[in-house]
Amino acid sequence: MHDSSRTARPTTPHPAPGALGARVATVLRAPLTRRAWAEAAYCLLAFPLSLAGGVVLLVLLALGAGLTVSLVGAVIGVLVLVGCLRLARGLGGLNRGLASGLLGERVPAPVPPRPGSGVFGRLDARLRDVAGWRAVWYVLVKLPVGALGMYAVLFWVTGLINLTAPLRWGVFGQQEAPADGGGMPVLTPVPVGGFEVHSLAGTFVAVPLGLALLLLAPWTTRLVVETDRRLLRTLLGPNRLAARVRDLEETRALAVDDSVALLRRVERDLHDGAQVRLVAVAMGLDMIKERLGAPDGGSRDEPVDLDRVRQLVDGAHRNATEALTELRDLARGIHPPVLDDGLPDALATLAARSTVPVDLTTDVPRRPTPAIETIAYFCAAELLTNVIKHSGASQVVITVTQSAADDGASAGGVLRLSVTDDGRGGAAVGAGSGLTGLTQRVRTVDGSLRVDSPEGGPTTVVVELPPHA
Repeated sequence: MHDSSRTARPTTPHPAPGALGARVATVLRAPLTRRAWAEAAYCLLAFPLSLAGGVVLLVLLALGAGLTVSLVGAVIGVLVLVGCLRLARGLGGLNRGLASGLLGERVPAPVPPRPGSGVFGRLDARLRDVAGWRAVWYVLVKLPVGALGMYAVLFWVTGLINLTAPLRWGVFGQQEAPADGGGMPVLTPVPVGGFEVHSLAGTFVAVPLGLALLLLAPWTTRLVVETDRRLLRTLLGPNRLAARVRDLEETRALAVDDSVALLRRVERDLHDGAQVRLVAVAMGLDMIKERLGAPDGGSRDEPVDLDRVRQLVDGAHRNATEALTELRDLARGIHPPVLDDGLPDALATLAARSTVPVDLTTDVPRRPTPAIETIAYFCAAELLTNVIKHSGASQVVITVTQSAADDGASAGGVLRLSVTDDGRGGAAVGAGSGLTGLTQRVRTVDGSLRVDSPEGGPTTVVVELPPHA
């Protein structure tokens, strides 16, 4: 009988055979990959650059600091320190270029030092160059890192030498039993552990050691390279705070330009539309007033032409109605009334009016701020208009989701708008499709816009916005 009360023993999880085989294959293929050889070449080429640059910079820094603290050579010391900063920036540029060419690590250059006014102002600006001092730190720290990189390359060298031991024995005609007792050395990357072999059979002992070193070599160089990558991003790239300030300055300028353009559009629409209609209404009312009676209340000699008065009244009524319509349309352009019930309902109305079938999916559990809703609505309207005008699509899929707080960069998550069509594709930012204006608009609230539109389609545009402006 089966005992249901027996306690099941916990089992130790084992990795799946497929996953284990994939890991073994990755380890075995690592020495043959392009990435491994590129990282080894980077370590090999970066060492002389780091050695020469680090030594020269150390000497100049010591000389400049020593002269600066003295009364006689203070000016020369300052000039030497300024030269050190320029040298460090140059060495940083060389390291960025080497990392970009071999590792594919593209680190943008930091901002240039601010100009100063006058000789002392320029010297002061150079000495306060934060990016230059960060480059100095990189060159100094790169000295030990470069030495570690050369040590990592030693794994490759010793592995290849040991792996070819039988071939070298046969090519160079090593004697089976040399009279002096010497033999072929078997190398290791550590100071101890090396030994010699004295026969062809003994050289085959070096083969598995060489193979093991070659299997280990890519991971030693990768460890050094990853350390160098972090140093590159941290010390040679733009300062995060400075980059953030620059980005805020750009988005502020975009916001100001957008508001100025909106005010000009409102002014133009009022001047060319509603204002003209209202002036016509006022003129029509003046003419009606003249037709009905004298301005001073006296009697008129000629009878009132009622048909003409009716025409004037009809014209004034028509102009007033058209002015109200234009004012209503203008107000909708500033803030669509459909957004009063929320973004999902507004997008549903937008999709229902589209001439191309739209499959709409919305999942917005927390309502964003009105500014974010307005931007998201106008982005959807502009993208849908682009699809109708340019893509030749037969179907559009609009998806709006709101990620949880722990999934997004901001504390309240991310509002994500995705518009996909099955059109001809080829859309790109800056190609005259209105995507440039949308990109600038979403950047004003720290949003982003991505376009994936290969030739032949489909086209997918993803807009990500914070929930709060």
